[in-house]
Amino acid sequence: MTTTAQPRTATTPSDHDTATGSLVERARTIGPRLAEHATRHDVDGTFVTEAYEALRDAGLLKAAVPLELGGEGATIRELAALQRELAHHCGATALASSMHQHVVAFTAWRYRRGLPGAEATLRKVADDGLLLVSTGGGDFTHPRGEAVPVEGGYRVSGRKRFASQSRHGSVMSTMFVLDDAEQGRRVLNVAVPLAAAGVTVIDTWDTLGMRGTASHDILLEDVFVPEDKVLANRPYGVIDPPLQVIASVAFPIIAGVYLGVAEAAYAEALGSAAARPEDPSVQRTVGLMRHKLQVAESALDGALHVIGDDPTPSHDRFLAAMTAKAEIAHAGIEVVDLAMDVSGGPAFFTGSVIERAYRDVRAAKFHPLTPEATLLESGRQALGVPGLLAQA
Repeated sequence: MTTTAQPRTATTPSDHDTATGSLVERARTIGPRLAEHATRHDVDGTFVTEAYEALRDAGLLKAAVPLELGGEGATIRELAALQRELAHHCGATALASSMHQHVVAFTAWRYRRGLPGAEATLRKVADDGLLLVSTGGGDFTHPRGEAVPVEGGYRVSGRKRFASQSRHGSVMSTMFVLDDAEQGRRVLNVAVPLAAAGVTVIDTWDTLGMRGTASHDILLEDVFVPEDKVLANRPYGVIDPPLQVIASVAFPIIAGVYLGVAEAAYAEALGSAAARPEDPSVQRTVGLMRHKLQVAESALDGALHVIGDDPTPSHDRFLAAMTAKAEIAHAGIEVVDLAMDVSGGPAFFTGSVIERAYRDVRAAKFHPLTPEATLLESGRQALGVPGLLAQA
C-alpha cells in the first residue's frame, strides 16, 4: 500500500511505476496529447478520437492481452494504475478506454481457463486493434432487452444505454433476458458485432460530464446471435459467481479513473494554493484534500489486495471492489469541490481542469452498485440477510 506525499500527476512519478512497468510511463508520455484535445471534445460532446490514436500508437489498448498472445499481460492492479494516470490528462479518455480494458481483462481470465472464443478475441485485440464495447453498466443484474431461441442461436432485441465508444467499437459485450420454460428468467451474456444487421447507434449522449466518451444508445432489433457467441447463461436479478468475477475485474479499473480525475483537480488546486501558502484556511483545505485522496487510494489498494491478479467468485472480493468504488466516488466529489474552493473564480470557467473534473467525477455514482446500494448489500451480508449476491 502506497503512502505517497501527494497524488500522482504528469510531473510526479510514483512508487507504483515499478509495479506497472512502462505502461504508466507511456500513459504519462502521451498525456499532453490527451490533454490538448480534452476541452474541445468536452465542449462539443464529441469522441476523444486523437486520444485513442495515441493509445493505439502506444500499444495501451492491448495492455490486458496476455504476453503470449501479443499483449502486455497487465494485471488488474496495473490496469487500474494505467487508467488512473490517463485520467490525470483526460477523464473521458480514461473512462471510455476502461470499458474496453476491463472486457479484455475478463476475456484474459476466460482464456486462462480455456473457455471457448477467448483466445481468438484476444488475438484480434492484439493483432487487429479490435475495440470492445461494454453495456454491463446499464445491464448488470437486470438487462434491457430480450432473447428468443431460434435455430442455431437466438434473436435479440433491446436498447442499450451508456455504451462508451459506441460509434468506434467493433464488438459489444452485452446481455439479454431469456425466458426459459424450465429454468425461468435467465441472463445471456453475448458478443455482438456493431456492424451486424439490426444494430443501430443512436446519438443520445448529451450529458453533464464525461462528454467525450460518446456513450450513445445502441438499438438492437431482431439481431441473430449464434450459439457459440453466448458466453454465459446466468440467473436473472442476482450477482451470481460469473458476475462477481466480472465486477471484481472491472470496478477497480473503473474506480482508478475517478481517483485520477480527483487527483488532477487536486494538482491544479495545489498550483493555485501556492500563491497563498500562509493562509490557514488554504492549508487546512489542501490538507483535507490530501487526506481524502490518501484514504481513497488506500481503499483501492486494499481492494486490489483482496481481489488479486486472478480472482475466483467471491462475495468478499465483490464487496471489496464495490466498497473501494463507493469510497472513491464520495472522496472524489468532495476533493473536486474543495479544489474549486481553493482555486476560486477561475476554476468556474469552462475549459478549467477543475471545472471539467467537477462534472466528470460525478459520473462515479452512476456505476452499479451505487454507493447507497453498496452499503445496503454490505449490511445484508453482515447480517446474513438475502440480497443480490448469489451463492458460489
